[in-house]
Amino acid sequence: MIQSKKEYLEYLTEDKNSLGIKTNWKTPIKELIAPNYIWKFQKKLRKLEYYKNSRTDFLGKLYGSFLKIRFRKYSLRMGFSIPINVFGPGLAIVHYGTIVINDKAKIGKNCRIHANTNIGASGGSKKAPQIGNNVYIGPGAKIFGDITIGNNIAIAANSSVNKSFNEDGIMLAGSPAKRIKEIDIKNIIPNSNI
Repeated sequence: MIQSKKEYLEYLTEDKNSLGIKTNWKTPIKELIAPNYIWKFQKKLRKLEYYKNSRTDFLGKLYGSFLKIRFRKYSLRMGFSIPINVFGPGLAIVHYGTIVINDKAKIGKNCRIHANTNIGASGGSKKAPQIGNNVYIGPGAKIFGDITIGNNIAIAANSSVNKSFNEDGIMLAGSPAKRIKEIDIKNIIPNSNI
């Protein structure tokens, strides 16, 4: 969770690296012609987190309210229902499309997430998944309930994870998800600082 301006800038840098974004003198021209909307969304997400968590003065709260309205509009346009203070640094949203995340979920650093995923509560419970660092979440994955997922884990496309997997360095697949094999997450999450 972003608590200072320094952390805000660190989160932005980690997110940018995870998305594989390189900047140079051509970047403003490229952004004008073909903007990277996912990167714009992630910048708005991090800025709102910074203002919500760190800026408690009157002007900070006022600007934070304005950012919240803009963020909500942008979220609807992108098809993302991603609350603030859920993802650690190094978030990489790979594609446009529906992504729904419960505000009680917590996801560590270096998460790579694809479209049509859902991370939420189950059966009327308010508890949501707690997911570790360096996790790849494939397209169409559903992760729900009061569960924990370890570090360095890949969740295959269209998998349904409804129980805890605390072992690190494994791949989960199926519906319901099962441990498939051990993996080296460095081969699956590019541009990560593992």
